[in-house]
This record gives sequence, C-alpha cells and structure tokens, in this order.
Amino acid sequence: MSGGVVNLRQARKARARDAKRAEADANAAKHGRTKQQRAREEADAARARAHLDGHERTPE
Repeated sequence: MSGGVVNLRQARKARARDAKRAEADANAAKHGRTKQQRAREEADAARARAHLDGHERTPE
C-alpha cells in the first residue's frame, strides 16, 4: 500500500464541506455584496443626503 489509512466518514464530510463552500462562493459572486459593504454604502448615502439637505435653500 502506498497511502495511509483514510477515515471514510471524515473524507465524506470534508468533500461535502468543500462542495458547500464552492456553492456559497458562487452564490456570493452572483448575489453581490457582504453585509458590511451594504452597511457602509447605506451610511455613505445617508451622509451625502444629510450634506445635501444642509445646503437646501429656503423658499422666499
């Protein structure tokens, strides 16, 4: 024998984990941004909106 002893249960679980990780990476690429990126963009938009509202002219 050239290889060592392989625990088939651990090998099966490792293969399943790898498949799930690959599917998750594909979904992340397909569906976009992380929660942190969404929060940062939302905060930037709120800051820009507040900045513009601060420069609003009052009607005469």
